[in-house]
Amino acid sequence: MKAYIFPGQGAQFPGMGKDLYDNDPKARELMEKANDILGFRITDIMFNGSDEDLRATKVTQPAIFIHSCALALREGLPHDAVVTGGHSLGEFSALVASGAVSFEDGLRLVAVRASEMQKCCEKVPGTMAAIIGLPNEKVEEICASVSTPEKVVIPANYNCDGQVVISGEKEAVLAACENFKEAGARRALPLAVSGAFHSPLMEPARAELAKAIEATEIKAPLCPIYQNVSAKPEIDPSTIKKNLLAQLTSPVKWTQSVKQMLADGATEFTELGPGAVLQGLVRRIAGSAEGIVIEGRS
Repeated sequence: MKAYIFPGQGAQFPGMGKDLYDNDPKARELMEKANDILGFRITDIMFNGSDEDLRATKVTQPAIFIHSCALALREGLPHDAVVTGGHSLGEFSALVASGAVSFEDGLRLVAVRASEMQKCCEKVPGTMAAIIGLPNEKVEEICASVSTPEKVVIPANYNCDGQVVISGEKEAVLAACENFKEAGARRALPLAVSGAFHSPLMEPARAELAKAIEATEIKAPLCPIYQNVSAKPEIDPSTIKKNLLAQLTSPVKWTQSVKQMLADGATEFTELGPGAVLQGLVRRIAGSAEGIVIEGRS
């Protein structure tokens, strides 16, 4: 069984998608449609913008989504002979690839999500940090010991065994990092991000995103989508909608999702989107499992 997987924020790079635009007429048509929907030429930023230009959440998320969906179109998705999943933002690309959401509606959803999350980043000073070399349970325990209602810090991304990203208020994240080092973490590295994604600090974005999700037609997908919140294959539209909203302030269970895909019979993983981050994570999660093929399309 083949699994198509889609990256999230952080996979962007200057020049992303330009080869697709120049050499694939269908991709060019899709990207021009995206420019029209967004009301500005995001392709100009994708192709010619700097790292800093692309780092703004309201640009990054639509750019990665557009790039990923163009690759999915080239692969002949959606069809029913696969499973899909995405890391954070990538879940929206997976919804399009599974046939649950149209590209146009998916892009409008991503634009709302990105805009509202950007507002949260500007209003509430938050950050994230990568914790490497500790069991998940230890990361959870230390976060719980440091976090308070005023200065929250929680596990946000379960990327692979021994690699968890935490998220929250800046002081709480930095304090937790010191505790992780004392507990024997190989690294406790603050990340250059603009906000505390997948934490309660994103709560102010909920109302507008909920409104946009409710107004969007989400159909039963042609193939299961493994969602971040449940780490299970979902096909029920109402469950998909509920999980999409919960993902805003809940951890990304990527390790658990990939392990479930493997348990359910996935043997080929193809990453569609800029970069190769997910390929590396899947290799670490799959470990020494035989017969697993991992590749990318960019």
